[in-house]
Amino acid sequence: MDVPPAGDAQSWFEGRLPGEWFVGVRVIVDREEITVIGDLPDEGLDAGGAEGRIARFREDTRERRIDIALEAEARYRRKVAWGVTCGEAEALFTHISVPVMTRLKQPERQVLDTLVDAGVARSRSEALAWAVKLVGQHTESWLAELRTAMEEVDKLRAQGPSF
Repeated sequence: MDVPPAGDAQSWFEGRLPGEWFVGVRVIVDREEITVIGDLPDEGLDAGGAEGRIARFREDTRERRIDIALEAEARYRRKVAWGVTCGEAEALFTHISVPVMTRLKQPERQVLDTLVDAGVARSRSEALAWAVKLVGQHTESWLAELRTAMEEVDKLRAQGPSF
């Protein structure tokens, strides 16, 4: 399914969110989901205080976040997930898990089965998610450069002729 571009999602959310909610916000977009992560002021709270502030924010803003999410979902045709940080504490309130089909040869399946047999993961699916997360952590700077390069290609395509 083609989804509309969401290159303006960061600025759209920044303009749409109440100014008193966050001291900063990050909007992460993929094909299925937009994740909005806001930074709450921590004001020197310890871990318990930060968790309490996050819980209070979640309850106090639920209806307004739902309204904004419905608006964004209509605009971008993607689900909207919410999360916040407060000092070192981070919480995702809502997010989706998307099934991804893949074909693996026996050596790759054996890697996943080893992770399951060793108790690192409960299933092949969980083992694959764990492996993807690990690769992402170890290649984040390279992936960031690749994403930046892809954005430049998209800009150049947009400047080209339309058919």
